[in-house]
Amino acid sequence: MNTSIVGRHIELTEPIKDYINSSIEIFKKYNLDIISVNAIIAQEEKNGRKAFTFEFTLNIAHLDTVVVKQKDKDLYAAVDIAVDRVSKVLRRHHDKITGHKATKLTEVVSQEIEDQIANELDKLDTEIFPVRLSSYKPIDIEEALTELKASDAIFKVFYDKDDNMRVLYKSKDEGKFGLY
Repeated sequence: MNTSIVGRHIELTEPIKDYINSSIEIFKKYNLDIISVNAIIAQEEKNGRKAFTFEFTLNIAHLDTVVVKQKDKDLYAAVDIAVDRVSKVLRRHHDKITGHKATKLTEVVSQEIEDQIANELDKLDTEIFPVRLSSYKPIDIEEALTELKASDAIFKVFYDKDDNMRVLYKSKDEGKFGLY
């Protein structure tokens, strides 16, 4: 992270520079990719009163530039308020990023569940394989019923005259059939 401190109409002393640098260190706790931080201090005098204007400009990867200006009679108070405002923006962005990681966590959990199901199927010693439909042409439900009665199959999958995929199955009750 590149940092620069600029003073306009004010002499930058070592205590001021150290205070600003220690304030900038606070931004590292959000684990964001901060490219550069520019701090500009300006002193204005109106009607015999001194006022300080402090400005932070942060360039953050994958986020727009964050600019915070703060004006106060006391330089250190202006820096503290500006740091609080920047921290609020960085915290919101950090929370947004970590919130999206929670959705990625659910994807990992669902993958673990799928793995558990696959393991259970392996334990059952069963094999699942795709079966092609014997007829892709539409047939009547009555025709499908007669084919199912004539075969040893438990169900028949077919397309009806409205081009809907249907399933006709033998019920547990003798002589009864179900239709999906």
